[in-house]
Amino acid sequence: DVLDPDRLIQCPYNKHHRIRACRFPYHLVKCRKSYPEVAKELATCPFNARHLVPQADLSDHIMKCNDKGFIEQDIVNQSLGFQREQMNAVSTWQAPPCDEDWET
Repeated sequence: DVLDPDRLIQCPYNKHHRIRACRFPYHLVKCRKSYPEVAKELATCPFNARHLVPQADLSDHIMKCNDKGFIEQDIVNQSLGFQREQMNAVSTWQAPPCDEDWET
């Protein structure tokens, strides 16, 4: 189950490290410092910072990343919300008083 906080995830810096999902972000920070040479070869997914892939594979990962759908849906929902706000907005603009009388 991908939502299980106790499931084990393999560390991208050291294949022998298996970390619980709930501790994984903290482990990544710690391990990045311990393995700077490996860190240079990995790229971070723009949709999920927990996805570290070899730099050469990043574009392929971006195309297939499951988290991309969540971001795209978020963008759609935000733009729909903005459009609704624009349609419901009532203008408070009032014309300034005019001293001219064109009838005279």
